[in-house]
Amino acid sequence: MTTSEQTQEQVQEKPLPVKRKRNGVVTPIWDMPKGLSPERMLEAYRLMLTSRHLDKKMLVLLKQGKSFFHIGAAGHEAVQMAAAFALSAKRDWAYPYYRDQALAVGLGMTAKEIFLAFLAKGDDPNSGGRQMPQHYGHKDLNIPSQSSSTGMQYLQSVGCAFASKRRFHEENGQTAKPDYEVTVVGSGEGTTSQGDFHEALNWAAREKAPVIFLVENNGYAISVPIREQTAGGKVSNLGQGYEGLDVIEVDGCNFAESYKAFQKAIARARGGDGPTLIEANVVRLLPHSSSDDQRKYRPADELAEDLARDPIPALKSWLVERNLATDEELEAMDVQVKQDVDDAAVWAEAQAMPARDTAEKWVLSEEPEPELVEPTIDEAGTGTVLVDAINRALDEELSHNPKMLVFGEDVAGGKGGVFTATRHLTEKHGKDRVYNSPLAESSIVGVSIGLATRGYKPVPEIQFGDYIWTAMMQIRNEMSTLRYRSNNAFSCPIVLRVPVGGYIHGALCHSQNIEAFFAHIPGIKIALPSNALDAYGLLKSAIRCNDPVLFLEHKNLYRQNFAKRVLPSDTDWVLPFGKGRVCREGEDLTIITYGAMVNRAMQTASKLADEDIDIEVIDLRTINPVDWDLIMSSAKKTGKVLVLHEDTRFMGYGAELAAEISERCFEHLDGPVTRLAGKDTPVPFNWDLEEEILPQGDDVVNAARKLAAY
Repeated sequence: MTTSEQTQEQVQEKPLPVKRKRNGVVTPIWDMPKGLSPERMLEAYRLMLTSRHLDKKMLVLLKQGKSFFHIGAAGHEAVQMAAAFALSAKRDWAYPYYRDQALAVGLGMTAKEIFLAFLAKGDDPNSGGRQMPQHYGHKDLNIPSQSSSTGMQYLQSVGCAFASKRRFHEENGQTAKPDYEVTVVGSGEGTTSQGDFHEALNWAAREKAPVIFLVENNGYAISVPIREQTAGGKVSNLGQGYEGLDVIEVDGCNFAESYKAFQKAIARARGGDGPTLIEANVVRLLPHSSSDDQRKYRPADELAEDLARDPIPALKSWLVERNLATDEELEAMDVQVKQDVDDAAVWAEAQAMPARDTAEKWVLSEEPEPELVEPTIDEAGTGTVLVDAINRALDEELSHNPKMLVFGEDVAGGKGGVFTATRHLTEKHGKDRVYNSPLAESSIVGVSIGLATRGYKPVPEIQFGDYIWTAMMQIRNEMSTLRYRSNNAFSCPIVLRVPVGGYIHGALCHSQNIEAFFAHIPGIKIALPSNALDAYGLLKSAIRCNDPVLFLEHKNLYRQNFAKRVLPSDTDWVLPFGKGRVCREGEDLTIITYGAMVNRAMQTASKLADEDIDIEVIDLRTINPVDWDLIMSSAKKTGKVLVLHEDTRFMGYGAELAAEISERCFEHLDGPVTRLAGKDTPVPFNWDLEEEILPQGDDVVNAARKLAAY
């Protein structure tokens, strides 16, 4: 029998009797959960009351117009408090969903802090007033900031659990007996219909992650009953197909039974035996939220049945029956808790709102970019193709930063990715740092977020930009907003490497350009280099910065001779973001571009020089931040601007550049700001048709010639 199995067996043993003396009578308590004292049971009851009175008070404040939204925990308190009491607060980690107020309170969040969030006050530790109430996050309590996007937390919690395993073995050695920090993640049963839930179960089970998936099944996903949500109507059935995942079903209204379930799951996770899925059957005593009226879709007799299962009166009866307290003592506790909650609300109302001038803070880290220093290059050296420059940058940064991790689809071993950008890195840096992920883009990004919040530097690869869309929610609502929504308490310094672009006969789903979609999202830096030297320097800069980065690599440039460059010998040289480059100076017209279009712009400039048209070519290098100073300086100098990009024209990235140039430089322009871009269609496979869709050399020449003649 393993140590972990022994621990689990001990957890399930019948506990020794606890004796309670009251009024001269000694009463044995045979069913006291092991690990809990009478005092702890009373404290659990007090905190459950606290959560319940918080719900009631917030609904009062809502009616008074002092806040605008509420989601209650009423009916869920027992299993949440059991989870909090079974965990080691401030050691273990929690990803509460919006109904997990009692879990947050049990882990140490105070009534004052709950009200600070509800009233959107500046000192709110959850978000500084930036998120809606019940979006929990607390740095000191190991609660990473949670968003409204239900289901996203699951993969992030798996990443957090992976970090716990890594940290333990980094500190204690690979052969040390496991004693892992445990991560608990919560949701309602409706969220289990999300693909991210199943992706999380799969990867966690595969790696024996120390994570517990708590699904609080109250029977309704807003108004949709579970029979219309889940095959068979039982969430626990969903976990049966994942080898290595333990599954427990428990009455979530019973504190003692819930606590025992968590004891077992925590012992299993802490001992290295893997994850557990706990389906807790609970009741929802309030509507879904303050915007809902459940009487519209739930019959009165069903609501009455739920009320009869209220976990607070149930625990009160349990305590009284075992002589742990009298009715009068518990009534007095209830009165005191209500008073404490009321006092906390009064205090919170008096606290300051966030200063208006902080509204734009913490979209990014606000750390300054490194100074732009031209690299020392041996001009007699051998040029490196772009894909090998990427490989070298990754290799050097893996050596530089022991917390850096590279993973994705096919990236490990001799394959080294479908474009060989990570070839030989597993061999050199180990399979624990350069490894394959499941074929699931949301998993790659979600797990990266969890790792990043724990201090690791994930640099995953999304195999093709065309397939990034299943990770869109993790990128848009999670990765890009974590710093802002946590009021700078948490950061998410991930570098997502993504091959993009056409001209490779890749057809509809291997030719997409994605920069315009993501440039619209605050909180992400984006690079799209045109040559090997820029790719090398920008990637190193991205890895060393403390913000999320989308690092786009044009597939057509990977092995082009014109994109070759001699790389510097200084492994600490980096290229800052937001610094474009004048590739060719000119007086008559400016072409602003990036990525694969830079070479076409340079060819155009050379050709039109024979016609006495002097063209300046600017390579932006980064999509966000933008080197506006360079752009405006050139536009004012030449008076004519052609914006060139490969992506579709309508709502393309060039539209924003053109709009800004028109606004800022109108008086200096001698012609319309012109755009040349791909046609507004998908990219076809047939090479003749592909040429019709994507900008060709003659297209650039003709557009530049026409603008010059304006």
